[in-house]
Amino acid sequence: MQFFKVNSKTSSCHGIKSLILISCFVCTIYFLYPFILVPNSNFLDHNSTISHDQYDLSSSITLQNVVFGIASNSKSWPKRKEYVKLWWKPNEMRGCVFLEKKLPDSTTSTNDSIILPPICISKDISRFPYTNRGGSPSAIRVARVVSEIVALNLNHSNVKWFVFGDDDTIFFEENLVKTLSKYDNGLWYYIGSNSESFIQNKFFSFEMAFGGAGFAISYPLAKVLARVLDSCIERYPHLYGSDGRIHACLTELGVTLSHEPGFHQMDVNGNAFGLLAAHPIRPLVSLHHMEKIDPIFPYMSRMKALQHLYHAATFDPHRILQQTVCYDSRFSWTISVSWGYVVQIFEHNVQMPDAQRVQESYLPWKKNAYGTLYEFNNRKFESDPCRRQVVYFLDEVSMGIDGIKTIYNKKTSENCILSKNSPRKLEEIRVLSHKLELDKKQLLAPRRHCCDILPSTSDKVMEIGIRQCREDELIYMHK
Repeated sequence: MQFFKVNSKTSSCHGIKSLILISCFVCTIYFLYPFILVPNSNFLDHNSTISHDQYDLSSSITLQNVVFGIASNSKSWPKRKEYVKLWWKPNEMRGCVFLEKKLPDSTTSTNDSIILPPICISKDISRFPYTNRGGSPSAIRVARVVSEIVALNLNHSNVKWFVFGDDDTIFFEENLVKTLSKYDNGLWYYIGSNSESFIQNKFFSFEMAFGGAGFAISYPLAKVLARVLDSCIERYPHLYGSDGRIHACLTELGVTLSHEPGFHQMDVNGNAFGLLAAHPIRPLVSLHHMEKIDPIFPYMSRMKALQHLYHAATFDPHRILQQTVCYDSRFSWTISVSWGYVVQIFEHNVQMPDAQRVQESYLPWKKNAYGTLYEFNNRKFESDPCRRQVVYFLDEVSMGIDGIKTIYNKKTSENCILSKNSPRKLEEIRVLSHKLELDKKQLLAPRRHCCDILPSTSDKVMEIGIRQCREDELIYMHK
């Protein structure tokens, strides 16, 4: 019995030793396998590079990493170049204005060649079919701006984004770069927005970036799109515009639109006050159709009014048009600050969901049964100025040791009967704030700022301070 036990232990030890030897052999083969399979490759270095590339979002970009393709024509460019002058920075930006033919020397000046983008002449498009009865074959030429600007910039290693717009698209370049910075430019991205008009989106597409608002395409996607664009154009002769052709081709590539509400097609007519005063809490990237819209500030020309807005944006680009709401419970007033544009004072309690609604100050883009349907929440704009909220437009901006001060004044005279607590007695609104520096987290998860009514030295002046909201702070009329 004792002999049997000894043999059993000996056999068991041999089994364990064999198992250990086999396990060691398998592990050795596992770790040596990559070197045996590819003996001369830098296997570890290669994997290290892949890992780095996977997690490097390359989100740090500047204007030097963006190339602009601007669509125009010889008829409109002499006039609309003034819009481009608002935002083009010749020493920091690169790109081209695409025309169908050269301009006469009499329409250009030496100064224009310095302060405006260079002019590129589009290639011939006569071989492409166009069958849309309501449009123009020039839509094909404009669509090919994408492939032609990519071809001109293939050898520039620091290009990360291509941005496209019309000659009457105005960009807020710092906000454009900030918006693009939250995306990985190494991936395929098609970024923009659709129309404000429901019927425009229904007719064209809810998932198409409207060209007038401007749109951005990441470099790797733009390279592929440029290679296949002509074949797509041939398949879509019936489409109306250039943006429809770009959208169709990107759809065939399996790419969908990344919606960014800071791009604005502005498919409205007349007074755009309501749209601008209730801007989404995203940086203002672009505006369009300025010739269809009244001057955005009273008693100014269209161009002077835009220059006035741009001047404010130079002080705090990320905050421009951002809406902040606070309440004065003493008089039950609601105060809405659209920074760099207007301050509105309502004589009653306007709750936050309603304060963010767009007032219908404008006229519809299309006069039909669906023309008044829009892609945002809206509310009535009071036609009687005495029943309407009091509006104070931006007058001046300054910066000091305490931050940025904007001053807003009434620009219209009203013969209204004033109640005891009427805000119409106020002549000036002063708003104090610090420059808004949005980081990537704030871009991905934005939160509206709060404001306070500050003590004032005059009963004709209201002072407001804008600040970050506290963690659990609610914006409502406190009793």
